[in-house]
Amino acid sequence: MKIALLGYGKMGKIIEKIAIDRRHQIVLKIDYDNLHELTVANLQKADVAIEFSTPGTVLSNIEQCFKAGVPVVVGTTGWHDEIHRIKQECIQGGNSLIYATNFSIGVNLFFYINRVLAKLMNNYPYYDVQVEEIHHTQKLDAPSGTAITIAEGIIENLAAKKDWVNVLTADGDETADDNIKSDELLIESFRIDSVPGTHTVIYDSEVDSIEIKHTAHNRNGFALGAVMAAEWIKDKKGFHSVQDMFDFSI
Repeated sequence: MKIALLGYGKMGKIIEKIAIDRRHQIVLKIDYDNLHELTVANLQKADVAIEFSTPGTVLSNIEQCFKAGVPVVVGTTGWHDEIHRIKQECIQGGNSLIYATNFSIGVNLFFYINRVLAKLMNNYPYYDVQVEEIHHTQKLDAPSGTAITIAEGIIENLAAKKDWVNVLTADGDETADDNIKSDELLIESFRIDSVPGTHTVIYDSEVDSIEIKHTAHNRNGFALGAVMAAEWIKDKKGFHSVQDMFDFSI
C-alpha cells in the first residue's frame, strides 16, 4: 500500500517506521517546509493518507484529500467543532475518512470499558465521577481529544452527567472545581514534561474510590493503530469512527 504522511513530526516518523515494517511504501511526506508539495496530483500517488499535523492545518489537509479522492486517516485533534460539517462533506462527496482521538488498541479497549462502567454506575448514584488527563507540555489542545471521547462515553451512558467542563491545572496546583455543577463532568488536564499520555476515570464516594486508567509508555501504540486504520479504510467509502474498526462487544 502506498501512503502519504500529512505531518512529519514525532508521530509521523514513528508511523513511517511502522508502515515500512508492515511492507507499505511512503510516497509523500508533508511538513511545514514543503507545504507546496501538498497537491492533488501528489496525493493521488497514494492509496491512503495519514493525517497527524496540527489543529490549524488539519481541515485544509482533509479538504485536499477529498479533492484528490484519497481515503484519509485523521489522528489530529482540536477540531471537534467541525466534525459534523466534515462528515456531511465526506458523505456527500463520496469520500473516505476515519477519525479517532486515539487509534491505540489499548485506548480503544479503555473506551469500551469506560462506557460499560458508566452504564453500570447508574445504579450507584452516591459515586461522583471525574476524568483526569496528563500530557507533555508541547500538547496544543486541552482537554485532549482522548479525554473528550472518554467524557462523551460517560455522558452518553450515565444519566447524572449532562455536559463536561475542563480545568487546566499546572503541576502542583489544586483543582479549581468550586464552580462545577453536579450534572457537569470535570475533565482535569495536567501538562508535564515527557508524558506521552495518561487518562484516568475516577468514581469517588465517601467509602471508597474506583479508578480505571490507561498509561501510554510511548507513541508506538498510537502509530500502529493509525497504520492499521489505513489498511482498514483503503477500499471503503464514508465517514467512519474507530469504533467501526474495533469491535470489542462480548
